[in-house]
Amino acid sequence: MPIKAVIFDMDGVLVNSEEYWLEERVAFARDLGKPWTMDDQKLAMGRATLEWAEVMKERLHIDWTVQAIADDMMRRIIARYDDKLPELPGAVDAVHTAASAYRVGLASGSPTPAIKEVMKLTELDKVFEVIIYGDDIPRGKPAPDIYLEAARQLGVAPAECIGIEDSANGLRSLKAAGMYAIAAPSPGFPLPDDVLALAEHVINGLAEFSVDLVRAIEQRSA
Repeated sequence: MPIKAVIFDMDGVLVNSEEYWLEERVAFARDLGKPWTMDDQKLAMGRATLEWAEVMKERLHIDWTVQAIADDMMRRIIARYDDKLPELPGAVDAVHTAASAYRVGLASGSPTPAIKEVMKLTELDKVFEVIIYGDDIPRGKPAPDIYLEAARQLGVAPAECIGIEDSANGLRSLKAAGMYAIAAPSPGFPLPDDVLALAEHVINGLAEFSVDLVRAIEQRSA
C-alpha cells in the first residue's frame, strides 16, 4: 500500500528536549531529597502527560497529585524552551520536505502547552495539517490511539502512514497502529536492538530524512 502521510513525534525527534526533561526531573526529585535514575526516565519517556506524571509519583513515592506534578514540570520545561529551544538539526526542514510530497501530522504525548510553544517558536503550526495532543487521547503511547487519531484526521488509512519516533513507547505505538516506522533515537538515549528491529529504517536524526527514503521504504515493503 502506498505511503500517503508522514507523522512526526516531537520530543526527541523535532527538539532535543529529552535532556531538558531528564535534567528537570532530576532537579524535581533533588528538591524532594530523592534520586531520579535513567531507569526511571526510560519508564516516563514517550508517555502522555498524566501517565508520565503517574510514573514520577510512583517512582518517587510522593503524595502529590499527578496534576500537581505535571504542572510543576511544565513550568520548568516552558522556562527552558523560552530560554533556548533545543531544535534538532534538520528538523524544521524535514517537516517542510515531507509536506512537499505527503500529508503531514504531529502526534505528540508531550503536554499541550509544550507542544504549542514549540509549534509557535518553529512556526511548524503553519505546516502540519493536523496536530494531535496526547493530553486529548485517553490512552498514551505505547497504545496506538494517538497515531490512529492522526490517520483519521488526515483522512488516510493507518497502513498508508509512516511515523518517525525516538522512543521505545513511540515505536511500539506506531507498530500497534499498523504503520511504517522510522526510528530516530534521541541523542544520549540509545534504543535496544529489539526495539530498533520494529522500525523499517533507522536514522541518526532528521537531517537524514528525505522523500527518497520514504519511497525506498515503501518499495522494500511492497
